[in-house]
Amino acid sequence: MDRLSNTEFNDRMRIRCKIFACDIVRFYAELEKKNATRIIGKQMLRSATSVAANYRAACRGRSKVEFYSKICIVTEEADETQFWLELLIESESVVKERVMPHYNEITEILAIVTSIKHKIRP
Repeated sequence: MDRLSNTEFNDRMRIRCKIFACDIVRFYAELEKKNATRIIGKQMLRSATSVAANYRAACRGRSKVEFYSKICIVTEEADETQFWLELLIESESVVKERVMPHYNEITEILAIVTSIKHKIRP
């Protein structure tokens, strides 16, 4: 298998994060609008879209230090998104099967950006 260049990898990850954010926007729109679910959902929406926005910003970084700084933010926001999804499941606010595709995707994204963060640590 051919190895992707950094540019190709970043392009694919940027698209993947954006698709994830769009999926979360649609998922949020379908959530029942009870108080707790609405509050948790808004937090999830904010952190999930931040993953995509900050990965995009990281790719536009002017230096390795700036890229690292943004990747640290992406890692934090991905972890936070994972937390909100866990909370929706564990509080039984949403049926687990509806959450799991999103949970699995953010878990993979988190693993990837955590690996990037550890490899490029200045």
